[in-house]
Amino acid sequence: MKIHEYQAKEILRRYSVTTPRGIPCLSADEAVSAAEKLGGDKWVVKAQIYAGGRGKGGGIKLARSLAEIHSLADAMLNKPLITPQTGPNGQVVHRLYIEEGVDIQREYYVGIVIDRSRQRACLMASSEGGMDIEQVAANTPEKIHKILINPITGLTDQETESLANKIEIPQPSLADAHTLLKGLYRAFDEMDASLLEINPLIVANDGKVLALDAKMNFDDNALFRHPDVVVMRDLDEENPLEIEAAEHGLSYVPLDGNIGCLVNGAGLAMATMDIIKLYGGEPANFLDVGGGATAEKVTEAFKIMLRNPKLSAILVNIFGGIMKCDVIAKGVTVAAREVKLSVPLVVRLEGTNVDLGKQILADSGLPIISAINMADAAEKVVKAAAGGV
Repeated sequence: MKIHEYQAKEILRRYSVTTPRGIPCLSADEAVSAAEKLGGDKWVVKAQIYAGGRGKGGGIKLARSLAEIHSLADAMLNKPLITPQTGPNGQVVHRLYIEEGVDIQREYYVGIVIDRSRQRACLMASSEGGMDIEQVAANTPEKIHKILINPITGLTDQETESLANKIEIPQPSLADAHTLLKGLYRAFDEMDASLLEINPLIVANDGKVLALDAKMNFDDNALFRHPDVVVMRDLDEENPLEIEAAEHGLSYVPLDGNIGCLVNGAGLAMATMDIIKLYGGEPANFLDVGGGATAEKVTEAFKIMLRNPKLSAILVNIFGGIMKCDVIAKGVTVAAREVKLSVPLVVRLEGTNVDLGKQILADSGLPIISAINMADAAEKVVKAAAGGV
């Protein structure tokens, strides 16, 4: 789960992470009122969307008058913002964050992610913060310093001191940096975050260390522990089909291709998409029905896939372990009839009750193309999607 910058900063302030003062708003008039409340003579107008690279896309602008704030807010709100992470269609901006301007002495980068191979949180920092951090990582990786944090001891004073020195935090600001780094890790750990990124972290002209931006993602499996985070979810920022799928217990992600995939298990779903591409096709979605797929679930899955106007064929690829093949076969036939399926359907079944499942498909009277293995299924669905038999 993702949240907006202003929400992430609200959380971080609980952990002694200093941020500039700011106020979220939904209209140009509210933006002006927010600036008046903040005071000062310069402000930053920030588009709030679930994507990075806002600065490059024109979603972060400095304003030096209330009139300029109104103009910038009006230009951003309810219009698509295109960044390197949104794709060509961009994301519509529904809310803004008006933040007090800060005089920057120097910019840095700090991020925390889970290193799954080492089973530890990894704290990364660089002296080269700002909009081009991806180029720094690609071209000068030696400027990215990392600490694998021991979950028993947590982030130690020695580690924060070493990291702050490596990224060249000025001596007068080291105490501030120490407090901020410790707070970031505590927030990451206690809030069950999967990503925490501050870009840029800055040293201001007065020597204070501040999180000028903040991005937080959370482990969905731990959200039951954080109802305060769940209420921060902004459905306007999410794909309506993904939301609908989740309501039916389905994991769905739309893609750019024309071959629908219905699979049980995330690993098998990834392998299915890979083999479709290997045979020259393009998957239209990731769709995992999980281990308890009913006829109702499969029907909803078909309906969701069929809303894609580019859909040319569907591949159902099921390995029956907990989910028995005869149950999924019944679900597929019921769903195909209910939605009046008009695109070719290829089905590959393997596992528990596979022979019974195949017999149900054969006796259905539906034009279902049966496949004997994944390679056969991929070859057949790619051919069917291209208009072949």
